[in-house]
Amino acid sequence: MILVVGGAGYIGSHFVKELVDDYDVVVLDNLSTGHRWAVDDKAIFVQGDLGDSQVIQQLFDSYRIEAVLHFAAYSLVGESVQDPLKYYENNVVATFNLLKIMKENNINNFIFSSTAATYGIPQVELIDEQTPTYPINPYGHSKLMVEQMLHDFSKSYDLNFVILRYFNAAGADESAMIGECHSPETHLIPIVLQHLLGQRESISVFGTDYDTPDGTCIRDYIHVTDIAKAHILVLNQLLAGKQLNAIYNLGNGNGYSVKQVIDMCEKVSGKTANVQYVGRREGDPAKLIANSEKIYKEFGWRAQKDLYTIIKSAYKWHLNNFSK
Repeated sequence: MILVVGGAGYIGSHFVKELVDDYDVVVLDNLSTGHRWAVDDKAIFVQGDLGDSQVIQQLFDSYRIEAVLHFAAYSLVGESVQDPLKYYENNVVATFNLLKIMKENNINNFIFSSTAATYGIPQVELIDEQTPTYPINPYGHSKLMVEQMLHDFSKSYDLNFVILRYFNAAGADESAMIGECHSPETHLIPIVLQHLLGQRESISVFGTDYDTPDGTCIRDYIHVTDIAKAHILVLNQLLAGKQLNAIYNLGNGNGYSVKQVIDMCEKVSGKTANVQYVGRREGDPAKLIANSEKIYKEFGWRAQKDLYTIIKSAYKWHLNNFSK
């Protein structure tokens, strides 16, 4: 049995959908940002909080858990600045609680969803796993703190972990039954698509004077199903007994500017966006592009879906689930 905490959220639910055909899965989620309808019917669902020791222990008593995957962090950068207590309590303290109970129950395989936010504003063109980590907000700090816990625990206890640092997760499952559904929505692609479908009057582009070909920020977008498949590859190795204790970047290795994303959304939808150009946001780097060669060399994983496919799948999801 595989325990997926945060399995009702955007990335977690896509992972569960990919996993349930090959493994028995139990999902724990408090539904603060996730959705019950997003959890595949083949999975067992338990509503509960990661910080509740009794709930965690009951799961370990009820099921023979072989590995735990953690998708249950809060992840809004702006909110983390306004309310850091919320982020340290959930992202750090609750994760410590989970790891402590795992240790007490001799459950040793752990995969952690981390983030490119741990790198802060890197001074390199392509970000690899050796790039120094200097997060610039409480969200990034909270993720890096958990990463450090995992390194320390693995040295002292029999913990076998993998940290996967995501860049910009995007897109939706090809079925269009699950997809990106946040409240509030802060990610570029769903915001543009919501606008093109009449749910927003306009979209804002923050800064047009960056040192990039068209002056707008460049980011590395990766399809959420590609992310899910990377987790399964890593999970299979952990369950086969391979000692990893490693960090891997998950990205396309290709950067797309804000303007390129908007143009592609217009192409896919056949609609024209009303774009408002405003000043830069503080802390936005000009470019964030992943080097994911490490996971390719060790596991043969590469992102398969390009920007057109990412946006086409997201648009299908938004069209089919306008009322959700």
